[in-house]
Amino acid sequence: MSSSTDTGRPDNLQPDEADALDAYSRIVSTVAARILPSVASLAVRTPRGTGAGSAVMFTDDGLLLTSAHVVSHASGGTAAFGDGTEASFSVIGTDPLSDLAVLRTRAGAAPAAELGDADRLRVGQLVVAVGSPMGLAGSVTAGVVSALGRSLPARDGRHVRLIDDVIQTDAALNPGNSGGALSDSAGRVIGINTAVAGYGLGLAVPINSTTRWIISELISNGKVRRAFLGVAGVPVPLPPAIAQRLGQRTGLRVVEVIPGSPAGEAGLYLGDTIVSAGGRPVETPQALQRLMLARAIGSRLPITALRRGAFVDVVAVPVELDSSR
Repeated sequence: MSSSTDTGRPDNLQPDEADALDAYSRIVSTVAARILPSVASLAVRTPRGTGAGSAVMFTDDGLLLTSAHVVSHASGGTAAFGDGTEASFSVIGTDPLSDLAVLRTRAGAAPAAELGDADRLRVGQLVVAVGSPMGLAGSVTAGVVSALGRSLPARDGRHVRLIDDVIQTDAALNPGNSGGALSDSAGRVIGINTAVAGYGLGLAVPINSTTRWIISELISNGKVRRAFLGVAGVPVPLPPAIAQRLGQRTGLRVVEVIPGSPAGEAGLYLGDTIVSAGGRPVETPQALQRLMLARAIGSRLPITALRRGAFVDVVAVPVELDSSR
């Protein structure tokens, strides 16, 4: 049985291993001290009863960021912070298709955390998750970025959208962690914990330029306006000669065109292979999805497709996505 020194380190560690362990512990404890005061445990009121989750204060005037599914159908609730402060909150806006929501609570209830940039993350990088799993407020776990660029399906009514660039981590996440912070080693929030996909497999919505735009839309409008094209597709390899000519290996084979939709009106048909839209290559459904932002509503969208070995150009005019559609 190994013994420990007065420092709490096992005696059988080599000096460099012990130093590395101490450095790791210092980073995690420093990040925890910085982030914990900004993370709230939420008690949520809904017509169906009560729920729980976590949220992160990210502005000095009392705005909280959380997961949309945590406050789904909620009118409000209570945010409890680590120092014992409690404050009621209201829901400013939710976006189920990105699983993000913005809440408002009392200004000064807690210090604001700094939002970082998940696009700078690297696989293997240290991350720290802070939240309230199982109702245990102020819980901290650490791990690494296991993978980047994952996709997570999100649903709003009949519409399903893939959340891009989801962060996968082995930092332990449990029910109640949703809406909490995933932080880098500098104490910047680079993700909002959203799902437990299995043992040692947690997922977080990244903080990047796209999610910052979503957050600003929620603050300004209470919702996110998206464009609707009315087409579904799957990636397929392009013929070698065409792939070489275009400089891309795949296109998007059309497997569904909704009747009367902008795609249908433009003249896209089942079996077409979309290779570009808006002057940008289209190799995956996500590539087309990224174009369906508010600025695309009512604007002309040139689309090039491959049909029976020949290129076909059409112009679609996306309309606003209606969740009841």
